[in-house]
Amino acid sequence: MDIQNQVETYLVTQPESKRKDMQALDRIILGLMPDCKLWFFDGKDEKGKIVCNPSIGYGFQILESANGKKKDYYQIGVSANTTGISLYLLGLKDKNYLAETYGKELGKASITSYCIKFKSLAQIRIDVLTLAMQYAIEQTSPSAL
Repeated sequence: MDIQNQVETYLVTQPESKRKDMQALDRIILGLMPDCKLWFFDGKDEKGKIVCNPSIGYGFQILESANGKKKDYYQIGVSANTTGISLYLLGLKDKNYLAETYGKELGKASITSYCIKFKSLAQIRIDVLTLAMQYAIEQTSPSAL
């Protein structure tokens, strides 16, 4: 199955309200990155064991781990979780930037160094979330590195 079909299959398995929010995020991200690489991770390791929630990935960057290993990965990820949606802004160097810059204005969400979790888009300011995504794209695009 191609990636677009995997994404669509994943989305239709979500409850309606979560599916609509994830589809809205998909449109926003693709508006910011119209020609980006699309990824889908089913959440399973190479042995088929579930290690995390499935996620949709957008964009491309090369991530370097602490031990110096490099791997191709996406810039923005979207995943359903038990209470809502997780938005991953991967590869940011400043681990406090998201919370310090967008935390007070975003709305009802929890923010870590690279993840913004919220129950629904109705509870957050989409304009502020879009600014956070734009920042992450600028910081992690191959031309910025």
